[in-house]
Amino acid sequence: MRLRLSLTPGQRIQAMLDARTVLVGLIRGRLQQQYPNLSPPDLNLKLLEEIERAKQVKPWADYLSRHSPHA
Repeated sequence: MRLRLSLTPGQRIQAMLDARTVLVGLIRGRLQQQYPNLSPPDLNLKLLEEIERAKQVKPWADYLSRHSPHA
């Protein structure tokens, strides 16, 4: 956290973009292993489907707050 605070706003954005690139690469690699016969355009569609599906998943903290015995 301290390292992030020492970055300029531009460096923070670049770090975020770099992290996104790594994450997309990991997902793409997993999908390539799952679907080795897919063409690159079809693999891209699978990647987009996966990202859209992840957007629909509620964050864990929201789940916990709704299902907490104290709520």
